[in-house]
Amino acid sequence: MSVPLLEIPGIGRQRFLRDYWQRKPLLVRRALPDMQPLLSRRDLFELALRDDVEARVVRREGRRWDVCHAPLQRRDLAAVRTPRWTLLVQGVDLHDERVARLLRRFRFLPDARLDDLMISWASDGGGVGPHVDEYDVFLLQAQGRRRWRIGPVEHTRLQPGQPLKLLRGFVPQEDFVVEPGDLLYLPPGWGHDGIADGECMTYSVGFRAPPGDELLRQLLWKMAEELQPAPRYSDRGKLSAASGSHPARLPEDMVRFVAEAFARLRPGRAEFARALGELLTEPKQEVVFEAGDAREAARIAPRQGLRLDRRTRMLWSPTGLCINGESVPADLGRSPLLRRLADARELDAAQYASAGPAERELMEQWCAQGWAHAGRD
Repeated sequence: MSVPLLEIPGIGRQRFLRDYWQRKPLLVRRALPDMQPLLSRRDLFELALRDDVEARVVRREGRRWDVCHAPLQRRDLAAVRTPRWTLLVQGVDLHDERVARLLRRFRFLPDARLDDLMISWASDGGGVGPHVDEYDVFLLQAQGRRRWRIGPVEHTRLQPGQPLKLLRGFVPQEDFVVEPGDLLYLPPGWGHDGIADGECMTYSVGFRAPPGDELLRQLLWKMAEELQPAPRYSDRGKLSAASGSHPARLPEDMVRFVAEAFARLRPGRAEFARALGELLTEPKQEVVFEAGDAREAARIAPRQGLRLDRRTRMLWSPTGLCINGESVPADLGRSPLLRRLADARELDAAQYASAGPAERELMEQWCAQGWAHAGRD
């Protein structure tokens, strides 16, 4: 892979995954010692004002909090020297290649879990209050200093009447200040409260962890949409004059009909993998791909290789392959070359040259849709 995976000084990735991941917090000093903001404050502010960007502003005055959601106007951004306000810009990796490359350094964890990279800029004293996340997060300090107070939360109690989900009676166990290059990992269920010590910028790498019931609801809807046409319900010859005595009673025959239709669904492991892959690669609502030129891709890729667009999501399983919410044809779902593209997110010229006609046609189609691009730059 052209982007090196993140090293975790002092313990390494293997020990981190064994001893810390989803277990307990970890503060790594100087994890990225040369860390500099990838976007300037001005660039981040301009990005936040775009219609296709998810952003919000959080302000605090004493015990009162205020939140302003996108679409933001320039007047929503206070003066830089105004204390106690924060700008949060979600999914910056979708809009900036440098940020997308930084996010890819966290791919020692599965893409299916990786969500996005959010950048928060805060004036002195700014923050979003004590809160708890139900997902894993890495908090990388990019600029300035931030004071963090963290502690486990067993019973979530929220402050009433606030526009944010702020913890009530939060009791931190640790209190420390981070500087550029420092990295804080927090597993789900750990409360945290970050307050800017002067102007600062923090990068948050979040990981999806949807509840099982939520995943199941979405998967069942997706599978139901793909069902083949079935016979229509009919009660011909099954009604009698006695039915008029209790017209509000739900017919047992209709209940049996629906139960039999549901039983026919019977998804197997491969069907679940396909539906889950389509669900997890579905582009976010604000993502729009720019159309490309398939013929140009066919001319350039054999000489310069091919890369996925930074917004493209691609996952594979032993039974198939999904990209941007779609499953590839079954005969290509087991292609080692396409799996390599999903893992590395790029192919060099020699690798692309090894593609068969069907693989090339599919990748050229992705280039025409803007999902991939010829060349590795």
